[in-house]
Amino acid sequence: MGEPTVPDALDPLSPQVVSRLQTRLDGPRREVRQQTRDALRGLGLEKADGLDREAYRDQVLAWLRELAGSGAGARSFPADLGGSDDPEASIVSFQTLAHGDLSLLVKVGVQFGLFGGAVHRLGTERHHRTYLPGVASVELPGCFAMSESGHGSDVRSIRTQARYDAAAQQFVLHTPDDDARKDWIGNAARHGRVAAVFAQLDVAGEARGVHAFVVPLRDEDGNLLDGVEIEDCGDKMGLQGVDNGRIRFSAVRVPREALLDRYGTVTDDGSYESSITSPGARFFTMIGALVQGRICIGAAGLAVARSGLTIAVRWGERRRQFGTGLDMDTPLMDYLTHQRRLIPPIAESYALQAAFDHLVKEYVEVLEAPGGEKQREVEALAAGLKAVATWHMTRTLQDARECCGGKGYLSENRFASLMADSDVFTTFEGDNTVLLQLVAKTLLSDYASQFEDLDAVGMVRHLTTRSVTRFFSDAGPLGRFTRDDPELRDASWQASMLRAREERLVDSLARRLRRLVQGEGMDALRALSHCQDHALKAAVAHVERIAHERFTLSIADEQDQPTLEVLSRLRDLYALTVLERDRAWWLEHGFFERDTGKAVQKEVNVLCGQLRPAALGLVESFAIPDELLRAPIAVAPQASGAGTD
Repeated sequence: MGEPTVPDALDPLSPQVVSRLQTRLDGPRREVRQQTRDALRGLGLEKADGLDREAYRDQVLAWLRELAGSGAGARSFPADLGGSDDPEASIVSFQTLAHGDLSLLVKVGVQFGLFGGAVHRLGTERHHRTYLPGVASVELPGCFAMSESGHGSDVRSIRTQARYDAAAQQFVLHTPDDDARKDWIGNAARHGRVAAVFAQLDVAGEARGVHAFVVPLRDEDGNLLDGVEIEDCGDKMGLQGVDNGRIRFSAVRVPREALLDRYGTVTDDGSYESSITSPGARFFTMIGALVQGRICIGAAGLAVARSGLTIAVRWGERRRQFGTGLDMDTPLMDYLTHQRRLIPPIAESYALQAAFDHLVKEYVEVLEAPGGEKQREVEALAAGLKAVATWHMTRTLQDARECCGGKGYLSENRFASLMADSDVFTTFEGDNTVLLQLVAKTLLSDYASQFEDLDAVGMVRHLTTRSVTRFFSDAGPLGRFTRDDPELRDASWQASMLRAREERLVDSLARRLRRLVQGEGMDALRALSHCQDHALKAAVAHVERIAHERFTLSIADEQDQPTLEVLSRLRDLYALTVLERDRAWWLEHGFFERDTGKAVQKEVNVLCGQLRPAALGLVESFAIPDELLRAPIAVAPQASGAGTD
């Protein structure tokens, strides 16, 4: 039967084009990615195979220390403490680690990113010198104790208490009930000796909001300290190499210096001082300083999706099914249904990587000059990309597993562990649904100039006192987007459609909130809850528009024509897949004629067929070593091997 003929189909990618694509995906810190790949290959990840839970946890700790010995843990930390003061390198390395063992990835994130990041970003120089060298070497295993059993993502409402005892110059940390216990705390159940604990600060009977404290948990021999109670969270769906635990404090005392006081401090005489006078602004500044965790988890989810795609495409090139006569000569990748399930996610992976590269660049700039509108935009994009990328990961792994049939169901081919270990990414570092509401709030801030000191309810109240004319008149400028014969592969047309959808959704959300509060007398909290579905759709539309925009800009400087042709078709496929997924919305709102919707669907099929010969090269550009894939069905087909066994 052989490979079907498709007009204007690409040739299998040459090694030169694959190399150029890899260089583009690796980004400006290619050397960091390669160092991380090499480090992972040297760990012997197969050592974890068949270990029981406790042995697996100890193996992950050993790997963590081995990575720390190479300096990987100190990349973000100050140069005068042995680090390289390079948050970009830290994020790039973390994303690449996601091609290996995901328990190790999370252990790295907890130790260096969350615990170390809290000390680094929320503490001052004395905290840095006291703790960061031990964090970087893992001589001081640590925890990040923010989430509580009864509050989850609602950090502002946590109930762990931190009362200042002025006479003793100590803080007294206490867990008032089970809802206030710290829950799902990585490193807590077995290895952590100290924690960055988030609690409600009380100074002289006055509530000062959420602050972070460095609190010892165990002595050097691993024994729990007085007043500290820890229990294991138990068996989980995945990530069995991470020792998650629950922590309670019973009047645990720590010295005044234990407060991470970059944004608020308690003086010798027991007075509270902060350079940020507004409690709300202080809280959001503190939380914003920790946004790197969300960037890392989102980027890691994208890497996990790439692992699944690489396994599935390699198997799809090798596996023959349902040929003519007695010959089983048709590779799975030649079937449209297979192409439809695997090639659009490849295009989306490229687009989302371009968005993450942009986000990381913006985040590093904000670190150098924090505050203001740009920081708010970075925090929103980090939240939105984390949500979209990890949902993309979950969908992609499921489709990739199904594309491998029974082989994909075997544990040896990695889908079982990839799916189980990564599933929590959709709620880790913030539940995706909650994060998208944060994005929507930022989008609505175009209607109001100052939200730094407003929670979501205050934002709605402020919004509903203003006129809503930001994007559209009542009629709306639909004419310029409705065309009988749109140029579906015109990047500017794609961009205008994606922007129009985002703007219409944000505008209608603002009008809807205004109508509920002013017209129907609904209170702000109920109105916001009533519109959550609308807010989430607007937030996703924003992220998808940004991804298309950044992908288009990222390929504009490509000088190699064959590489540009591949990237342009991937960009077109991403845009048209987004349009197709939301085809009902475009039709309902008059942006699509009926024939336009049909044309989009047909063009997605055409692009999948045209990109099919390049599929193997596209996943090879992800540059995931075989030692990290560790899937027998992912043995690489012959070079340029579309249709070869």
